[in-house]
Amino acid sequence: MDPRFDITEAEIARVVAVFYGAVRRHEVLAPIFADHVGDWPAHEDRIAAFWKGAILHKAGYNGSPMRAHLSAGNVRPEHFDIWLALFDEALRRTLPPWSARAWSQMAHRIGQGLRAGVQNIDAGRAGPPVLR
Repeated sequence: MDPRFDITEAEIARVVAVFYGAVRRHEVLAPIFADHVGDWPAHEDRIAAFWKGAILHKAGYNGSPMRAHLSAGNVRPEHFDIWLALFDEALRRTLPPWSARAWSQMAHRIGQGLRAGVQNIDAGRAGPPVLR
């Protein structure tokens, strides 16, 4: 299967490293991630494997992003706007414009789904599911 867009494994790893460097410095996201990530290199490798699978169709990621975000317990819908802004900045700083745009569109689709899942869990605590 052809890649979704032109990018290398090294570029994926670089974007992931730049992104998580920004996450570890962010006043809102850093404490959330610190609660769940004890080994940053292993986490970055795992997330790079996710993106290699999603973009390059390479095997290697075994997990469920939705389950991870739902089970965290401290991830809120509003965190995804921050996450996506930091991710877009990492893409812009690291990749050529066309690759950055293509990956950003994919990340925003995934982020929208994860946000909806977290939002429905939050709403379930207070009432019926949110259907938007």
